[in-house]
Amino acid sequence: MKKAVLAGGTGFIGTYLAQQLKTLGYELHLISRQKEHISWEDASGIQAALDGAELLINLAGKSVNCRYNERNKQEIFDSRTETTRILGEAVLSCEQPPELWINSSTATIYRHAEDRPMTEEHGEIGSGFSVEVAQRWEETFFGFQLPTTRQAALRIAIVLGPGGGVMTPFQNLVRYRLGGRQGPGNQMFSWIHLEDLLGIVLFLRDRSDLSGVFNCSSPQPVTNRELMSSLRKVMGTSWGLPSPRWMLEMGAVFIKTETELVLKSRWVLPERLLKEGYTFKYEGLEQALQHIINTDQAMKR
Repeated sequence: MKKAVLAGGTGFIGTYLAQQLKTLGYELHLISRQKEHISWEDASGIQAALDGAELLINLAGKSVNCRYNERNKQEIFDSRTETTRILGEAVLSCEQPPELWINSSTATIYRHAEDRPMTEEHGEIGSGFSVEVAQRWEETFFGFQLPTTRQAALRIAIVLGPGGGVMTPFQNLVRYRLGGRQGPGNQMFSWIHLEDLLGIVLFLRDRSDLSGVFNCSSPQPVTNRELMSSLRKVMGTSWGLPSPRWMLEMGAVFIKTETELVLKSRWVLPERLLKEGYTFKYEGLEQALQHIINTDQAMKR
């Protein structure tokens, strides 16, 4: 049986990938802080899981959906760089290292962009806390010289899918007539459907000639105004109250998050994937939202 290792696989994305990898016939080993999984402190257990694995996927990292105080900032940094370091050292100690190591990164590494899209070749790295996290994360990952293990860092955009994630608060906003534009509304929203994220993982698995950095986002990003309009349309709601910046600032303090998650303009294109021949299942936002809403409704029946 093929073996795969999923690190940090207990969140919205990880749970989905774990289910799909099992369905594809993988013997799956999970590394996390949950008691039933391999512990991050268990160096020998991690090495044993990785030895002979076809695939290692690392999604570990504290959620950025929090206030950026000093304690949370340090935890966000450490939960990404330290887990990546642990995995890299374990891969180096394997007799039969994994064939492919896919490490999560983030599309937030690029600057706030309203003038043009960011690609792997021509994207401009931004500044600020979130960008520093992404840079240190990738530096830690690519700092390992692994002669027999391909490495791919996925700069993942906002992931949309049924059953949770950011779709839950977005749907609640529309449901309670608060689904208008957020802030100016012209900030770009780069996104990817959960099924395409899996598709990209399998695409890279099967293409032994590919490594390095990949933007994981739909080739059709939209503005925040278009996002909320499409969601209202799919959910059958004609109107939603806009949320000006001052309201978002107040709300962010109340629910303990940061407005950057909504107000930063992420305009990212998957240039490398398109050039290499990856075909997106969900290119257009409305199609993706319709699938998600229909699936959520079916799950509740």
